[in-house]
This record gives sequence, structure tokens and C-alpha cells, in this order.
Amino acid sequence: MTNSSQVHSVMRALRLATRAVRGGIQNGWQRNSMATVAPPVTQNAAGSLGPTAMLFLNMGGPSTTGEVHDFLSRLFADGDLIPLGRLQAYIGPLIASRRTPKIQKQYSDIGGGSPIRKWSEYQCAEMCKILDNTSPETAPHKPYVAFRYANPLTEDTYAKMMDDGFGRGNGGRAVAFTQYPQYSCSTTGSSLNELWKWRNRLEGKRGTGEEQPEGAIKWSVIDRWPAHAGLVEAFAQNIEAKLAEYPEHERKDVVLLFSAHSLPMSVVNRGDPYPAEVAATVYAVMNRLKFSNPYRLCWQSQVGPSAWLGAQTSDSVKEYVARGQTNLVLVPIAFTSDHIETLYELDMEVMHEDAGGHPGVKRAESLNGSPVFIQALADIARDHLRSGESCSRQMGLRCQGCKSERCLEQKKFFAGQSNLLPAIK
Repeated sequence: MTNSSQVHSVMRALRLATRAVRGGIQNGWQRNSMATVAPPVTQNAAGSLGPTAMLFLNMGGPSTTGEVHDFLSRLFADGDLIPLGRLQAYIGPLIASRRTPKIQKQYSDIGGGSPIRKWSEYQCAEMCKILDNTSPETAPHKPYVAFRYANPLTEDTYAKMMDDGFGRGNGGRAVAFTQYPQYSCSTTGSSLNELWKWRNRLEGKRGTGEEQPEGAIKWSVIDRWPAHAGLVEAFAQNIEAKLAEYPEHERKDVVLLFSAHSLPMSVVNRGDPYPAEVAATVYAVMNRLKFSNPYRLCWQSQVGPSAWLGAQTSDSVKEYVARGQTNLVLVPIAFTSDHIETLYELDMEVMHEDAGGHPGVKRAESLNGSPVFIQALADIARDHLRSGESCSRQMGLRCQGCKSERCLEQKKFFAGQSNLLPAIK
């Protein structure tokens, strides 16, 4: 081949590559605008370390009232979340059946279902758009959502990832990104246990590191981010917006009531880090606000007669209102979007029933589609991808009173991925 023909071939290849990239960008924009379906991928797509599956983990919620019973059945069967002892397999379904009509009514009152799937898919898709620009080495980033108790279930999403070209001998990288900013064995731990279980069933039960089946998905985990600056900023901006609704001379005396989902004391007492990490988020947010207002942390959503972490949000609001402290802002501090705990429990039960509908009792907006929050998600994911770390140092440490062999093996697996994940230079 002559020099001129070589140059001609190179230039033609560059033109074809440019058209392909432009077409990929345009098609990617069209697909992501739907924010619900992750398209098939191939392992030779753009980026020497891509494509990368970004998997959002969450408890989830029923999208329709018809899904409520199955959602509750899975929830009460999970001993990581609600430990009911040896009879869990029998007691759980009974509790689920008894509570279904009441919970169906609650979901009906907030519009017929939980919006958490809509927000999770939107947040993940928008985050991936940003990551394609900020971490081109691991692009394209493909958005997935896996819920613990509702559709899309973990096993279905894992199978979808494999159908899209991850695993099954193709390899590929995936990041399990918990949407619980504060780690708990009952939430993130339970979701990772479920992910590990289906990884073993769908890709072969093997050990860690080099013993993995050839071509299996290479996993890493973002397991906590309670004081990330972007998360703190998103919360602080929503609080400031709500405080601005009060007369200026009253504003500094408004009490901020941070509300997080409670835990059974049996979980807390075995050493679960959740209460401390929630408190860390609260303190970081108040520090960003320069401690402008008095504040307290309280807990919501207690279920059953056993002891749970308190004080309860509902009791706190009743007590403050009874004392004449009627300017209160409720701040959902452990949730990344609206769902039944905000739209029904806080908005309808606490604000209208417990507070008697007093106009001084308000709620800060949930994070939902906040651009600041979505940018924070992208920053967290970018830094994780660049680190080459499989998980945080904290995740490898078991709770002091942990007796779960499943938890131990799950931690060994995800922590053991570190030698497979090169840091991005």
C-alpha cells in the first residue's frame, strides 16, 4: 500500500468513527430521554474500561395498589430488615395479609402507588448522562434499578443486565450504588445480600478474586455516603427554600426536625452503624447552614410491638405543638426521593393529624429531581470509578453482634473484587 492510499484509509476510518460517535450520542440522548429502559450494550463499546452498569439499589415500593401484598410479603419475610425469629416464614405472611388493605388505602391516597421507581430511574439515567462526560474512560454508563421488595426486583434486573451484554462470558464492570446514604444492615446490607445471592445463582457460585467464573461481571460497591458535600448541599438548599416561607422575624426560631426511618432496637444493639451515620448527615447539614436554627433528629415508621429507635417523629410533633412550638420544618434526611413515608406518613399523618394541620408545620421538599443531588450522585460515582476500590473500608467490618454467615460471605465477595478493578489514571 502506498503512503497516499494509507492516508486515504486512515482519513476514511476517522470519518466513519466520527459519524458513529455522533450517532451514538444522538441515540443515547433519545434513549435516556425515556429514562426507563436500559438499551443493550456490547463489551467493545466506547471507553477502554467501559461499558459500565450503574445499578441503583433501594427497598422500592409498589407502583400500583395491586402490588402491595407482594411488596409486604417480601418485606416481612426479610429478617435483615424486620427480624421476627425462627417463625419469620410463618409470621411474616400473616402480618403482610393483615396489613395489605390498610397499606393499599394509603397508596391510593397518594395517587395509586409509590413514585420511587419513577424517581430512581430518572436519577440513575440523568447521573449516567453526566458520567459519560466526566468519566469517559468507563463510558458508556448504563442505568439500572434493582429493588429489594418491589419491581424491578434484583433477580429481574440482574437477568436484564446479562441480556444486555454483561456477564455470560462477556465480562463487564458494574457498580452497585446504594440509594441509602447511611449504611444499615437492614437496608444496604439486605440489598447486597440479595444481589450476592442472585449473582451466585445466575453466574455460578464460586469464591472471590481469581476464582470467579471467566467472563463474570466484575462488581464494586458504593455502600455509604452520609456526609458527601453534594448530598449535604442538596438537603441544605431544600431547607433554606422552606425556611424562606416563614416571616423573616420568625425564621431563626423555626425548629428543624430531621426524620429518618427507624430501626428495631435489636438491630441497633448489635452494632448497626445506621444511627451514627444518620446523625453524621444531620450534623453536616447543620454545619452547612451555620447552625442557623434549633434542630432535633427523630425517627419514623415503627412497625409492630417490639422496641424501635426513638423518639418517634409523630410523638415529637405532638409534643412540640402542645408546648406552643408550632413553627416546625420536617426534613426527610434518610430518603433520596418521595415515597409513602413522605407523601402519606409525614404529609398526611404527621402534618395534618398530629400537628392538627397547623400552617407553621411544613416539610422540606424531597431530593427527587434536584440537579444538585443528581450532580452529587455523578461525583460520587466518578470518584469511586477512579479509585479502583471495591467498597469502603467500613463495609468490611462486621457489626459487633453479627451472627449472619450470609452477611460474612457477601462482604468477602464484594471486598474481594478489589484486585479486579484497576484505578483510572
